[in-house]
Amino acid sequence: MTLIKSISGIRGTIGGKAGDGLTPIDVVKFTAAFGSWVISKAANKRIVIGRDARISGEMVNNLVVGTLQGLGIEVIDLGLSTTPTVEIAVPLEKAAGGIILTASHNPKQWNALKLLNAKGEFISDADGKEVLEIAENSDFSFVEVDELGQVRKDDTYIQKHIDAILALPLVDVAAIKKANFKVAIDCVNSTGGIFLPPLLKALGVETVYELYCEPNGQFPHNPEPLPENLTEIAKVVQQKKADLGIVVDPDVDRLALVNEDGTMFGEEYTLVAVADYVLKNTPGNTVSNLSSTRALRDVTAQAGMQYTAAAVGEVNVVNQMKATNAIIGGEGNGGIIYPESHYGRDALVGIALFLSHLAKFGKPISVLRASYPSYHISKNKITLTPEMDIDALLQKVEEKYKKQPYSTIDGLKIEFDKEWVHLRRSNTEPIIRIYSEAENETTAENLAQKIISDIKEILKIS
Repeated sequence: MTLIKSISGIRGTIGGKAGDGLTPIDVVKFTAAFGSWVISKAANKRIVIGRDARISGEMVNNLVVGTLQGLGIEVIDLGLSTTPTVEIAVPLEKAAGGIILTASHNPKQWNALKLLNAKGEFISDADGKEVLEIAENSDFSFVEVDELGQVRKDDTYIQKHIDAILALPLVDVAAIKKANFKVAIDCVNSTGGIFLPPLLKALGVETVYELYCEPNGQFPHNPEPLPENLTEIAKVVQQKKADLGIVVDPDVDRLALVNEDGTMFGEEYTLVAVADYVLKNTPGNTVSNLSSTRALRDVTAQAGMQYTAAAVGEVNVVNQMKATNAIIGGEGNGGIIYPESHYGRDALVGIALFLSHLAKFGKPISVLRASYPSYHISKNKITLTPEMDIDALLQKVEEKYKKQPYSTIDGLKIEFDKEWVHLRRSNTEPIIRIYSEAENETTAENLAQKIISDIKEILKIS
């Protein structure tokens, strides 16, 4: 059993003893902590919640609703929803915060509480620490019977989210309709199955081949949208002669695309392509995290604009976007953040912008992919032992490569012309992640192995 408490929320596997897994007691404790924090910050006692289609979702939902009511908080329950939909609903409902019940791309035994502030954005590092402290001290007080919070169920946000997307100036429904796309979708039996079909219909896509669109939480494959998990939709795209495949994760904040020949567009390139489209129509800056492909930097430079890298984590990317007034940003895991809509990763907005781009491009999706600089990312890791001094280790690697451009805002990233390597400690596992990128797979892998060899040498000496 696993329970991970972090500044952005709490996640874990269902079952086990309290404190070891995500048990009902843990759900109540952290919901009460967040609710108490909201009460201390806002005059308005209103929280929006929504969930993905996980098997444990209804149980967790009931616990969260009851706990918030017990604190005297009004609950607006969107039911089966998506992460970006809840993010949009919080400010529209003038709520003081939001809770999304989803473990994102994790397998079915996981669930989580993702915590939002009054803007519908992930709570900050400082706020997260306050919530954890309240939970640690069980510093909450429940109301008497006449003051219990009310609950309102609201299923109107599918349409509200779609309407908001259609209203975006860069979403070109006429161009998409004219392109007459045939699209295959894989929604991994979660809430994408409720949202994608009506969105595509509203965008003018008449032919949709649906794969795993029943929101029953029985994920038919590992729900993380990586190439090894997308073999089935790749076959459907080829068999049906579809123009592309669209894949989302269980809470619909990550977007992966499949080319017409069944090859992968590449999750890293979802943001690159959407940013290219946005930059062609709206000059401005871009942001992604340090572990994302440098293709975004290339595309941004080509448009004569400024690219900035942020520390890993959505809240860090959003902060950097605000600081640089970026018009598009996100993460290389298929997470698109488009401030014209809202400051959160949104696969639905991504789909609408990407289809507008592809429709105007007028050629197959594989040709669009080939038009971007091609880079390969190699992902490696080193398992840590308790006696390792990670900070000292990274400092020694930094010293060795001090003549190269480098960044220490999140672990250590070293650049070598058009290649880079990024070392960072995992927040959830006892490992150092080592990501490297180069113009071909072998070079990227060799670069990673060179750094791993350096680390082993440093550990031997020390």
